[in-house]
Amino acid sequence: MPLQKSPSPGRCHIMWRAKTGRSGEAVTVINYIHPRAAMGKSCTIGFYSVVREDVWIGEGTSIGNNVTIYPGTVVGENCFIGDNCVLGKQPHPARTSTVRPDGLLEPLRLGAGSVVGSGAVLYAGTVIKEEVMIGDLASVRERCKIGRRVIIGRGAVLENDVSVGDYSKLQTGAYLTAHTSVSARAFIAPMVITANDNQMGRTEERLSEKRGPCIEEGARIGAGALLLPGVRVAAETFVAAGSLVTRDTRPGTVVMGRPARFVRFVPEKEKG
Repeated sequence: MPLQKSPSPGRCHIMWRAKTGRSGEAVTVINYIHPRAAMGKSCTIGFYSVVREDVWIGEGTSIGNNVTIYPGTVVGENCFIGDNCVLGKQPHPARTSTVRPDGLLEPLRLGAGSVVGSGAVLYAGTVIKEEVMIGDLASVRERCKIGRRVIIGRGAVLENDVSVGDYSKLQTGAYLTAHTSVSARAFIAPMVITANDNQMGRTEERLSEKRGPCIEEGARIGAGALLLPGVRVAAETFVAAGSLVTRDTRPGTVVMGRPARFVRFVPEKEKG
């Protein structure tokens, strides 16, 4: 049976399809689209999805099965949202968490042409620019800022208040702790870990001193490297795989080891 919509152009309340169950009986499959949600032309939506009030979805966007889009979320034109995604979720921290949101955050904004893989969770308060690729099972927490054409790999985690510059690449399983800054055209290999708390939760002073690493333009971080709180990885630095970065690097250098030390300068042909 064809998709059913309300007469109002670009809007619908309940969308449903009928299909046949195992024993031949008719089964109704329902999507809920709030009457104050707006969907552009040529949008498609899978089974069991929920679109809440004041959501705006641009033309040509495809939404998979079992997707939840929270109030006010803006999804740009020609996006692809995979199955089982959650978009625009408000944070609900533990009582003991140091993250204390002050009221509701601004809705999530997802730029045109972006792709969100299956099972990804994107929080409210975050702004994602155009043509970003977010892999399956990735998590982008609240108040993050993601630049154009960024790639966030499968299972990568970006905690709250992370910024990532245009054209940067974060590969599978990378972990960016809260308050990490990544400039444009950086490369972060699989399973890179960042830290932001030298006291590991044991003193009140840590709250004012907490800061993640700063990864500058064109820097490259090798697989499995660990960056300690507040370190500055200078522009065009090359951090070798498995290194432990405990202090600031110099621009255009290769560092290696645990702790990481200067090895040589990056060849000019490798610089962006």
